[in-house]
Amino acid sequence: TLFELPSYSPELNLIEILWRFIKYEWIEISAYKSWGTFVTSVEKILKEFGENYVINFV
Repeated sequence: TLFELPSYSPELNLIEILWRFIKYEWIEISAYKSWGTFVTSVEKILKEFGENYVINFV
C-alpha cells in the first residue's frame, strides 16, 4: 500500500523525533555555553542512546 505523505511531516521523520528529545529533554542548559560543550553533550547522548537515553512512545 502506498501512502502519499505531505511535503514536510516531522512526526514521521525519525531523526526529527530523536532531535526533539535531545533538545527538549536530555541536553542540559549548560551545554549551550559554547560550541565545544554542545558537541560533546550531543555526542555523549548519541553514544548512550538505547542504554541511558530511551524514547518510549507510550
